[in-house]
Amino acid sequence: MAIIETEATLHEAHRDNHTHRDVNGGWLRPAVFGAMDGLVSNLALMTGVAGGAVGQQTVVLSGLAGLAAGAFSMAAGEYTSVASQRELVEAELAVERRELRKHPEDEEAELAALYEARGVEPELAREVARQLSRDPEQALEIHAREELGVDPSDLPSPTVAAVSSFGSFALGALLPVLPFLLGASSLWPAVLVALLGLFLCGAVVAKVTARSWWYSGLRQLALGGAAAGVTYALGSLFGTAVG
Repeated sequence: MAIIETEATLHEAHRDNHTHRDVNGGWLRPAVFGAMDGLVSNLALMTGVAGGAVGQQTVVLSGLAGLAAGAFSMAAGEYTSVASQRELVEAELAVERRELRKHPEDEEAELAALYEARGVEPELAREVARQLSRDPEQALEIHAREELGVDPSDLPSPTVAAVSSFGSFALGALLPVLPFLLGASSLWPAVLVALLGLFLCGAVVAKVTARSWWYSGLRQLALGGAAAGVTYALGSLFGTAVG
């Protein structure tokens, strides 16, 4: 008896503590993408300009210009993208709401058929569909989840996505510029700071994925370093050709 009670207690504790992170929110993807993009693109821009054998002031100005232009571009792009996606979902929800109002019996039968397809006995599936269809808003939410794969009460926010993209891109793009603003006189401190930032960003991303922190960090460092190296070589080539 004591063993059974202990197992029941452990099961109850596991059930109470079994939670998941929010994977549908509108902030994570633009924040991660923005920081990575800010680091890689501004580092590549600055190394490309520096490869053309220009003065330090030009390199710093290019970095600041890249920060401002990229941050506003990211914010505008994310806002438009997420807003368009949300409007599409809302249009489909309006269609579903209209069908529930005009053809409630057909929608109820459709819901029952979905449960049957998942292995629920026909009679039980029809009863569950009947009870769930009593409340129109609950019925809409269930149909949206089953047919569209979305939660009407948890749609991504365009504003959250835009602000997150702007802030994260600006923060990432600032890292290559920061050593110059603090008095550095060569490109190498900026490159080292940016590569360290890329590694840390990759390691942080691993905390919300299944990848190991060192693999994710090294992968991002390698990609950013390759981009910087290629643009520096191109800048040197173009600088020689133009000069």
